[in-house]
Amino acid sequence: MCEHGSCACRACAGSAMRYEEKKRFLPEGLPVILAGGAVFAAALAVPSQPVRLVLFAAAYLICGGEVLFKAVKNILRGEWMDENFLMSLATAGAFAIGEYPEAVAVMLFYQTGEFFLHWAVHRSRRSVRSLMELKPETVLLRRGEAWVETAPETVNKGDVFLVRPGERVPLDGVVLKGRSSVDASALTGESVPVEAAAGKELFAGVIALDGELEMRALRPYVFSAVAKILELVENASAKKTPTERFITRFARWYTPAVVAAALLTAFVPPLLLADAQLKTWVYRALIFLVISCPCALVLSVPLGFFGGIGAAARRGVLIKGSGSLEGLAKGAIAVFDKTGTLTQGRFEVTDVYPAEGFAKETLLELAAYAESSSTHPLAQAVVKAYGKDIDRTRLSDVREQAGLGVSARVDGREVFVGKADGLESGFNPPAVVPAGTAVFVRADGKYAGCLALSDTLKPDAGGAVADLKKLGFAQTVMLTGDAPEAAERIAEQAGVDRYYASLLPADKVQKVEELLSAKPAAGTLLFAGDGINDAPVLARADVGIAMGALGSDAAIEAADVVLTDDKPSKIPQAVALSRFTVQIVKQNIWFSLLVKAAVMLLGVLGLANLWEAVFADVGVAVLCVLNSLRPLAFKK
Repeated sequence: MCEHGSCACRACAGSAMRYEEKKRFLPEGLPVILAGGAVFAAALAVPSQPVRLVLFAAAYLICGGEVLFKAVKNILRGEWMDENFLMSLATAGAFAIGEYPEAVAVMLFYQTGEFFLHWAVHRSRRSVRSLMELKPETVLLRRGEAWVETAPETVNKGDVFLVRPGERVPLDGVVLKGRSSVDASALTGESVPVEAAAGKELFAGVIALDGELEMRALRPYVFSAVAKILELVENASAKKTPTERFITRFARWYTPAVVAAALLTAFVPPLLLADAQLKTWVYRALIFLVISCPCALVLSVPLGFFGGIGAAARRGVLIKGSGSLEGLAKGAIAVFDKTGTLTQGRFEVTDVYPAEGFAKETLLELAAYAESSSTHPLAQAVVKAYGKDIDRTRLSDVREQAGLGVSARVDGREVFVGKADGLESGFNPPAVVPAGTAVFVRADGKYAGCLALSDTLKPDAGGAVADLKKLGFAQTVMLTGDAPEAAERIAEQAGVDRYYASLLPADKVQKVEELLSAKPAAGTLLFAGDGINDAPVLARADVGIAMGALGSDAAIEAADVVLTDDKPSKIPQAVALSRFTVQIVKQNIWFSLLVKAAVMLLGVLGLANLWEAVFADVGVAVLCVLNSLRPLAFKK
């Protein structure tokens, strides 16, 4: 028991997880295979029949004891229709008709197959498990003049901590002192180090390579990039795809059907055919049972999806479950938010256009004060352009109007800053709107002027849109609340097919609804966004993709996929990987069903024996599982 009174706390769960991870590195099942194989070989070599029988029974119990135990336990629970029951029934029947070597061989090859399956599962989990190493164990926190080692969970926003060379940054923070190259490959998938100095914001999980950094925490650990990543990955397996749900339902009725077919095969022909021998048809029914085990399907399908999720995680794409992965694979329409998704999201005030009676300095000051409480990129750019400290005592009655702007009282003057739509009737903007994004200001009921801001396209945005078109996407669309002039400029640079400008959050949802109604029946709509106002659209889209580095918590929570480095180029990569993964899963399903059907038919016709059935069953399972590992080696 831990100090929390139970073993359900996060710390104990983490310790248990690390213990389980270490166990997986052990060659699980190998001692059973070696011991059972040795006794089996001895039984084949001994000439004395009574001794052979004892050795066959010993080898059978060594190799199949666990299977028999599980079968009995599941029968007592009323959950007996599984592969353990099929294996036990088939091998017990083989013993009953005197086919001792075949009975032992079934269990021995089953254990061998399980060994390879455990190894394959370990390989597929390794890429995801490596993300768990991002979680910091301790942090050096400044307490007065001393540095104290403490748990990351105890650090508050604003606390100062130290990162030494070779250590991971334990919390999201901004550099106060020091300089170092940092490796962010675990978060972003990009191996090229970047420089970090005073003023640079770093996410938890990056490694300081060659310098010491003194940093200030931007948020508590539970809200850090690492905590979000771990939560997303740990919960990824909770959501099943339609394919997985089909396999689960399939297994429930498949086993009873197989048992019924085997009983009919064993007893109907001897009753109807004069020369049919009961032992011969029972043997054929046992072959039917052995080959019918659905292990290949039950194991390889979820493993294939997990392999795809793990491969995506290594590339900085966090997929919240196999359902989201299958949705990515079916992508037909890609919809993008503009600011922070296709563009850098870092605006700069390029020009100030005061109305008559207002000075440039006054216009910029009023706008900066009104915008000082907003986290919108445009607002932050205005405050930055003002360049002076904000005296909060001069500010009151701040109210944000979603999608329109901000109103406030500055020195008692009523000020509005935002879109032209937010201006009261009678206060029209100038006929010639400045290039870029325009922010309009009204003060004391008068039009005070406007500010021109510009944003730039992300370097990989155009390539991302082009790659999606190469992948067969029918449409690429951009939605933005920005002015039509700025939207047109970015849409042309990005190469999207269509764009819609001057949209409020509710308008974005409406546009997505329209696009959803027009999409292909078998396709899905992907929406990529980053802001709080994108959360409703991310939730409404078939697959929502959030920018995880700069995106808001609401957007990340609502999304199905999270990009850890905000690069649009990761979207076509994720789509291609998802399609590759789904293709592999379908290959496993069809290969398994066709081989099993063929060997079942051969067994009923007397053209296959138990040995061949075992090889076919185990071989199909191993081949399907090995095939499921291919997403881990997927190339961009």
